Amino acid sequence: MRGGKQDMVKGISKRVVIVRPEDNRFFEQAFFIVREGKEASGDALREACALAARYHAKHPARPLPLRRYTAPQLALSAIGGGSVVGLVWWLSYFIF
Repeated sequence: MRGGKQDMVKGISKRVVIVRPEDNRFFEQAFFIVREGKEASGDALREACALAARYHAKHPARPLPLRRYTAPQLALSAIGGGSVVGLVWWLSYFIF
């Protein structure tokens, strides 16, 4: 509220088709706004589903690559980390 007056949210009303696919691996919901003057019927829903399927076919989801470390890399990391900790401990023991 500003100066005792209430702020108003202004907007417009649109017809929306919400598609909730059974296979929820990629999408939870898809929203399609129906053109003015058109009825949201079963045809609109079928067209929305076909459009979503075409989009998914053109843009397949790529899984993120997993970074796998080999045994020698893990062993060298452990040896290196242990050496750094040992060096810091050794220096702090003799300096203080």
